[in-house]
Amino acid sequence: MAEYIGIERKARRAYGFDEVALVPGLVAVDQDDVDISFQLGSLKVPVPIMASAMDGVVDVKFAVAMGKMGGLAVLNLEGIQTRYENPDEVLDRISHASPEEATSLLQKFYQEPIKEKLVGQRIQEIKKGGSLAAVSAIPQRAERFAELAQEAGVDVFVVQATVVTRKYSSSKGAMLDFGKLRKTLKVPLIVGNTVSYEGCLDLFETGADGLLVGVGPGAACTTRGVIGVGVPMVTTTCDAAAARDAYYKQTGKYVAIISDGGMRVGGDVCKAFAAGADAVMIGSPFARSKEAPGRGFHWGMATSNRNLPRGTRVQVGVSGSLEEILVGPATQDDGSHNLVGALRNSMGVCGAHNIREMHRTEMVIAPSIQHEGKLLQKSQKVGMAR
Repeated sequence: MAEYIGIERKARRAYGFDEVALVPGLVAVDQDDVDISFQLGSLKVPVPIMASAMDGVVDVKFAVAMGKMGGLAVLNLEGIQTRYENPDEVLDRISHASPEEATSLLQKFYQEPIKEKLVGQRIQEIKKGGSLAAVSAIPQRAERFAELAQEAGVDVFVVQATVVTRKYSSSKGAMLDFGKLRKTLKVPLIVGNTVSYEGCLDLFETGADGLLVGVGPGAACTTRGVIGVGVPMVTTTCDAAAARDAYYKQTGKYVAIISDGGMRVGGDVCKAFAAGADAVMIGSPFARSKEAPGRGFHWGMATSNRNLPRGTRVQVGVSGSLEEILVGPATQDDGSHNLVGALRNSMGVCGAHNIREMHRTEMVIAPSIQHEGKLLQKSQKVGMAR
């Protein structure tokens, strides 16, 4: 229900992960019997967790490693990997930069032109490693990069920006023709990002197989502070799921909802699925892996914007291997390791045999959920207080 925030002006209350909790089901399910796979167009993905298309998170080696564990890592075609033959040298300099010089250094490195030959080369390197290749491009370059990516054998193509709309008004001329792009693609298409019910319904018309929802919740993103735009992730996901179900009822096409950003630990991931997500995309938890190219640092996709940076470089450290973070066994007790195990356990407790049954999990508004009974953890800075 909307409330008045001023004369003749209403606003709706929205909720984030720390403000809700899940209610156990009446019948528990053995977590080994839980099916966590999700469908993306014609592609069945065993693990519904995707790594964000961020240069501090995904490179070729990381994508191969995650793919072999059943997940999907998205390579940023606008980033360091396609601008430099030897990206390791650049990544080393970024990781050694002081906080004061990090943003200006990123702006400098991202001015290097993208080399089209590297687009296909990186995809082929992932494929040769034995994993599915998923890549991301901004709308302005999507048509050209989609052509190059398909020639190289890409498996999933993502069109992504801070906020994407199917229609665009500009005096500079026409933008991406989603209909034309969809006709040329022979692989699943993911489009994003958006946060509203109406925005989802409109983007479904692009023919996308998956939709990224969420604006500004990421650990390295400053969009909410810079331009004031964003909706807390639980409400965003619930609204998007409602739009997906309405669209499916009307058309018979099921579009996967992918909650993108703001998830720090397994509990957040589980809440995203209960809110209606079919998959999740996360960055900073994976940036903490030994395999991540950021060397313990993580930065937003728009940090390098020369006019108005909407991200920052943050130090996340290294907490373990990608295997420990994604599938375990966990060596941390704060929920940041074994995200797949957390999801399986939560689904079992909530009585869900699969992701769609998880969507029916009861949720309660619980703003004290992170602190109730956790005084000792807080005072000692362990467990949930980290």
